[in-house]
Amino acid sequence: MPRMHDSSLTLKRETAEGQLEQHRSELTAYCYRMLGSPFEAEDAVQETLVRAWRSLDRFEGRAALRSWLYRIATNVCLDMLSGRERRARPMDLGPAREPVESNLNTLPEVTWIEPLPDSVLAPERDPAEVAVARETIRLAFVAALQQLPPRQRAVLILCEVLRWKAAEVAELLETSVASVNSALQRARATVDEKLPEQSQQATARAIGDEQLRKVVEDYVDAMAAGDVERVVAMLSEDAVWSMPPVPAWFHGSERLRGFLHFGPLSGAWRWKHAVTQANGQPAVGSYTWQDDVGAYVLFAIDVLTLSPDGTKIKAITSFIDRSTAGTDLDYYERWPEQPYDLDAIASFAEPFGLAAKLGQRQP
Repeated sequence: MPRMHDSSLTLKRETAEGQLEQHRSELTAYCYRMLGSPFEAEDAVQETLVRAWRSLDRFEGRAALRSWLYRIATNVCLDMLSGRERRARPMDLGPAREPVESNLNTLPEVTWIEPLPDSVLAPERDPAEVAVARETIRLAFVAALQQLPPRQRAVLILCEVLRWKAAEVAELLETSVASVNSALQRARATVDEKLPEQSQQATARAIGDEQLRKVVEDYVDAMAAGDVERVVAMLSEDAVWSMPPVPAWFHGSERLRGFLHFGPLSGAWRWKHAVTQANGQPAVGSYTWQDDVGAYVLFAIDVLTLSPDGTKIKAITSFIDRSTAGTDLDYYERWPEQPYDLDAIASFAEPFGLAAKLGQRQP
């Protein structure tokens, strides 16, 4: 950041730089809820801090620093959202598909919701605050937020997640309290319609860490063994599997059995896995063996959504990290074998505490 020549202003700005940075983590979570992408959220926060730095001389009152930053961040996000299509999940685009290979061949012009590493939530914060933050970055909630117009989205996040008063939100958005309350009512109705009755955090608390760990380990073991029936036995009857950026998604344990047989567990690929977390939910990095590098290379991060009683997996969202440039009909049927960029994969993996590749030997 630029430095001023006047020594008194330099000291003030050096102090302010540290104070601004203290808010980076919570601003990133806020911008992610607004934008649905951790990469865009990082860009938005950086732009927020740059604008704040440049406007520091116009800032009035240290007590209002957080509110001031949220005002800037909200305006940055609204600018970024202006005139563009909302981010989505495959389930938002149309009905489930039949588990046949041809359904993997078409990619729409859609910008997808992307996963957020839990590391963004800053573990040094109060555990109760982290728990609340995890509730409000879970995939279902973020997807529901993307259904809202941008200003309604901001109102709901500021009022419901950050617990701002309507008057404070009205001041930030330069509108009336009545307008804020009206937007909040409409936003609540839309989001409540989209969300399950019980959140993933409530499920995790109910079953405890040991049972949660067992579910994840069982999933990893079954996938690594290529055991279709073990995987299917772990799924709820109405389970969903989606794979952004592929628009096809499959619904129901029987259809998922077919998908596993022709897809990831067909025997065409060898897999290794590493456990992580994303969006406040258990997640697994899925790696495929690549002869050209003699290692398992990260192919996707599978975010797991559990049934309310925690005994079954209700949804698997596999965020695939591969190019979508292929135009051949069979390109996506053999997607794990397609060209990849290890540097890009490393950038995707690192925030989740994952390596770009694992193991230097085939089993």
